[in-house]
Amino acid sequence: MAGTEVIAVIGAGIGGLAAAIRLAAAGRAVVLFEAAAAPGGKMRALPSAAGPVDAGPTVLTLRDVFDDLFAAAGARLEEHLALDPLPVLARHLWSDGCRLDLYPDPEANAAAIRAFAGPRGEAEFRAFHRHTAALRAAFEGSVMRAPGPRAGALALAALARPALWPALLPGVSLAADLARRFTDPRLRQLFGRYATYVGGMPQAAPAVLALIWQAEAAGVWAVRGGMAGLAAALAGLARGLGVDIRLRTPVERIEVAGGRVAAVHPRGGARLAVAAAVFNGDPRALRLGLLGPDLVPAVPPAAVAPRSLSARVWAFAGRPAGVDLAYHTVFFADAPDEEFGPLARGETPAAPTIYVCAQDRAGYVCAQDRAGYVCAQDRAGPLRPPLERFEMILNAPPLPHASPEEPETCRQTTFSRLARMGLTFETLPGTDRLTRPQDFAALFPGSAGALYGRSPAGVMASFLRPRAQTRIPGLILAGGGVHPGPGVPMAALSGLHAAQAVLARRRARGST
Repeated sequence: MAGTEVIAVIGAGIGGLAAAIRLAAAGRAVVLFEAAAAPGGKMRALPSAAGPVDAGPTVLTLRDVFDDLFAAAGARLEEHLALDPLPVLARHLWSDGCRLDLYPDPEANAAAIRAFAGPRGEAEFRAFHRHTAALRAAFEGSVMRAPGPRAGALALAALARPALWPALLPGVSLAADLARRFTDPRLRQLFGRYATYVGGMPQAAPAVLALIWQAEAAGVWAVRGGMAGLAAALAGLARGLGVDIRLRTPVERIEVAGGRVAAVHPRGGARLAVAAAVFNGDPRALRLGLLGPDLVPAVPPAAVAPRSLSARVWAFAGRPAGVDLAYHTVFFADAPDEEFGPLARGETPAAPTIYVCAQDRAGYVCAQDRAGYVCAQDRAGPLRPPLERFEMILNAPPLPHASPEEPETCRQTTFSRLARMGLTFETLPGTDRLTRPQDFAALFPGSAGALYGRSPAGVMASFLRPRAQTRIPGLILAGGGVHPGPGVPMAALSGLHAAQAVLARRRARGST
């Protein structure tokens, strides 16, 4: 049986967990190493007075990817995890008091945009929605869901849809494409923000990234217990399949012998002989030799540079006032140049866009989430609002460009800007609730604090990103730094591709 040959998975992020589940479901013996105390990788949670608060990804789309993953393990997602569809995809606010909510229903969006930007804005949105639907149809099979982007298949899809050509031309940025599609600058700003979902800036990211709108428009879900609950559910699924998960156990070296992966060396543990190793970390760590000099040639330099954006992330519990927050609310900078101009120069914006995830506003009440605090009523006054959990994300450059901004400066920048836009808190969080680019660099070795791997800038970025199979036999990659790219469902798909690469190599060598 193939289970006598061990497959090591290094990193319990979503890509590593997905790969481990699929390999174990195929009958392979899997040992999963994770340096942190909990699974999830960047999908992490921090303690707060209101319970665990997310401090990583917050947007869950493409639910079918996870339905398929659980089905591959002989389970149903609903048996392990509670997901709630959000009635409002996101709330968008500007400093002049304008507000635009977007919904899972295209007609509701058209009506909202008509009220926001007039009949012309509605007509432009309808055309944009059709355009991005065609982009997704062209890219989903040939790029997003394929083990590697297939240029030939993409070219054939584009030939069948000439209207797509402007979005595929070299030198056409997302910002430039949106400028010709929308008259209202606020709609350009809103849809241009999708470049940041994959660590890019709209003035440099390719126009094709507009298709991200379609992934969000198809539905956004909240995970009861927070996004870290998804990682916990996947870890439980893996353990049920026999995966040996070893937390607080970083791997210091991947051994290569005879030109292929032979063993892994966990810190403080014995050498483990393996048939293959799935690396669910930043591929740049391999280029830097952080897992051994033999792995430096595993991926080419162009696969890991230039780097994507980083972020400043607040994760805390607080009592808000002044703004009716949705689960996802975006407080936009007054002009895109105020944010992306400094970022392009490697500077920290002074007047940034601020994304707020109000984790307790998903439309459900979870006893586990609510445990640990009580609404207290002042005898002489009204009922105090309950503590709520918040994650706030502000884009930032990666190292070495990230400025050594003092945490208190970031606190003043963040919360004074929110106050000017109407959102205040009874008590501001301490600076210990802030994660900066240098902190992400320490948490995720080799990343330089970049949260999305390689930058998506340039029309060829998708083709330069590493694929599952590396130049070293037996070394397989998974995670957001690998094709098909950043994002929770994309990382899960990378785990599928990694498992397929391992199983294909086993079959080629005659293993059963």
